[in-house]
Amino acid sequence: MAVLECAFVNGYEHDHTTAEELQAEVDLYSPFTAAVRDLVDASIRSLAGPEEIRAAQAEIEAVTARLRAEQLPGSYGVRLRDDGTARSWGNAVVGLRNPIAPPLRIESDSEKVWSDFHLGAAYEGPPTLVHGGVTSLLLDQLLGHAASAAGRPGMTASLTLSYRRPTPLGDLRAEAWVDRSEGHKTWAKGVLIGPEGVTVEAEGLFILPRWAREQVAPEDIPASFE
Repeated sequence: MAVLECAFVNGYEHDHTTAEELQAEVDLYSPFTAAVRDLVDASIRSLAGPEEIRAAQAEIEAVTARLRAEQLPGSYGVRLRDDGTARSWGNAVVGLRNPIAPPLRIESDSEKVWSDFHLGAAYEGPPTLVHGGVTSLLLDQLLGHAASAAGRPGMTASLTLSYRRPTPLGDLRAEAWVDRSEGHKTWAKGVLIGPEGVTVEAEGLFILPRWAREQVAPEDIPASFE
């Protein structure tokens, strides 16, 4: 059930690009964003001398000025395509054009969604460990994705996390699934997994917002999902 396909409001808009045009944008922006992401990591860990840092700063400022010459008026939003897919390229977790995003590539089957990814120096909290707020960010996205994959899209109403052990920087995995649903409410659960097992457990409540419910016939919203 693609509930939000008709919801061209609140930052959602229709995307009329062809498959060829979309692929051209992927080919252009994916390596560009990866280069900026690599710059973030390099800036954290660089041991270059003062003169080199000042020179790099001037170059970065010049590039930033070039990119500022033509900009979107606000955030990227979500572009909804005719085939039912969506471009969330500004998203802080999965956004193809967002250097803050690791990014996560989320896969799914009939039971759950999951992602294998790497977190480097940009996501550090305690030394050598992932910041707790970052783990919350990632699991919020995974749980919401699980709800959407089950035909139960919604916005986060509550999110509860249990930190079982520290999460090390490096290669990680996250999994999420729908636990139950009732009307426009969906409960999802998920885990973050490190080399030694589960590090964080999460449970969230997701609610289809009123503005979206007003565009969907009541009979199109399942009464429950078990």
